[in-house]
Amino acid sequence: MKICVIIPTLNEENNIIQIFNKIKKTKIKLDILFIDDDSTDKTQSIIRKLKKKYKFVYYIFRKNKTGIGSAHKEGIKYAYKKNYDLIITMDADGTHDPKYFKSIIKKAKKFDYVITSRFTKKDLIEDWPLFRKLITYTRHILVILFLGINLDASGAFRGFYLNKIKLQHLLSAENKDYAYFWEITYIIKKKGYSIFEVPVKLIYRKLGKSKMKFSHILYSLGYLLKIFIFKK
Repeated sequence: MKICVIIPTLNEENNIIQIFNKIKKTKIKLDILFIDDDSTDKTQSIIRKLKKKYKFVYYIFRKNKTGIGSAHKEGIKYAYKKNYDLIITMDADGTHDPKYFKSIIKKAKKFDYVITSRFTKKDLIEDWPLFRKLITYTRHILVILFLGINLDASGAFRGFYLNKIKLQHLLSAENKDYAYFWEITYIIKKKGYSIFEVPVKLIYRKLGKSKMKFSHILYSLGYLLKIFIFKK
């Protein structure tokens, strides 16, 4: 089974080596694809060095910051083109622990689409700042109310077998940024694919700065209303 782990990056020089070493410790045979949106720090340099040392490391460097959702779609197209069997997507900030790979892979054999959840058990984001908790829970409730998705639809830590989901469905989400995650989950649910949630404990970012801004939150809310009004 060919597995591709897709990791979008933007100024993550402090986290690249740590996340790479954690993935390596899983001892799961896989390839890693970094998709960088024109980082201004040493991120690309670190990725190039990893590529020279390890054959299973690949990268796509994009010239402009075009959004994390866009980066995921870029990685998905790459994985289909290279005939991978399974894709696992994750963040580069250290919040997503590769120790959950085995659970994702196991469930992906039975379900079409596997997402990780911060809400199926208590205290999975207990060390997060109160403000981030409020944003996360509020977004979760709004997605349930507006779209009827009682899932943790906004997380980027997920996996799926490529022969189970059509490429056109994975690329049909229009949003290029953070709203991509719940939009694609909404589309997949509407198409009738089976979905499973793996509970995961997320550690709040320790190094580097979050890329999410208040403008992203406002835009995502407006985009959620748009989907509710025009696509429901």
